[in-house]
Amino acid sequence: MAFYQFKRAQLVPASLDEVWDFISSPANLQKITPPSMGFEITSDELPEKMYQGMIIRYRVSPILGIPTTWVTEITQIQQGKFFIDEQRVGPYSMWHHEHHLEAQAGGIFMRDIISYQPPFGILGAMANKFFIQAQLKRIFDYRNQALIEIFGPNSPQ
Repeated sequence: MAFYQFKRAQLVPASLDEVWDFISSPANLQKITPPSMGFEITSDELPEKMYQGMIIRYRVSPILGIPTTWVTEITQIQQGKFFIDEQRVGPYSMWHHEHHLEAQAGGIFMRDIISYQPPFGILGAMANKFFIQAQLKRIFDYRNQALIEIFGPNSPQ
């Protein structure tokens, strides 16, 4: 069984409180997800802020516009530092996404580490090579651009 990691980092020119307030609100996830993903939160009565143990239900259409259900649980939170979401139902055999924040000169350094395992053994490994890695890159490229539009560009260092 193949196991992969995808990592991405970005400096956001804002305060820790501003960035945490934004990323800890489940409703903002749609603002930083490409429209091509067909992303829609389907959970009832979504709270303003996430909490440990929170279950969030989505509908996404990552392949050929075919909708699929994705359910994640917020498994760990350390206020202002990190949170972790894990897939409970969805397209992967395993999905573990760490979101880390660290104050630095010029803003907040956001670091994501996604550990995942596609389904279907060798077919999943091939899908990762030819599709999944590229799609994760596109999603995080979009997120990077969306955060620049929300918080402004990074200053050159």
